[in-house]
Amino acid sequence: MALLLTLAACASSPASDMGEPSVSASASGGEGCDGVTVVVDASAFEDADEISQSQCIETDEAIAASDALAEAGVTTEGTTEYGDQVVCRVDGLPAEDVALTAEDGSEHFETCESMPAAFAYWSLWVQPEDGEWAYATEGLSTLQLEPGESVALLFTLNGEPAAPTS
Repeated sequence: MALLLTLAACASSPASDMGEPSVSASASGGEGCDGVTVVVDASAFEDADEISQSQCIETDEAIAASDALAEAGVTTEGTTEYGDQVVCRVDGLPAEDVALTAEDGSEHFETCESMPAAFAYWSLWVQPEDGEWAYATEGLSTLQLEPGESVALLFTLNGEPAAPTS
């Protein structure tokens, strides 16, 4: 169950009668961000620079993690079995035709049918303002982030990287 929660995917947040928070994106993230920082760490891939990013989503109210990712231009894909509750791909990675090699040398091709391989998966992390990174306890569609917090999608291959570094 914990793995399911850490692999939660982007889903629409429930409609609300309340006013929408003021939200905008800027290229810089991390320190100095008055909103929510969105981090995508794909360093396990050779072409990681194409999608790895840290971006500040300016907001003055709580925002759903799924909305913060959408504002940052990050797209996620779920699985056939679990839908948007499990992240299978982020911005197209891992592509279905790319072999993911396990420590034992076996190759896996991610089809997004069910749970991703235990050695190659996207995990969801949160970091409170001035705090340490920790696995998210809920998925992107229900996770609410307050200004000053950060959210990360981290691809782990054979245990590396083990946690976000930014």
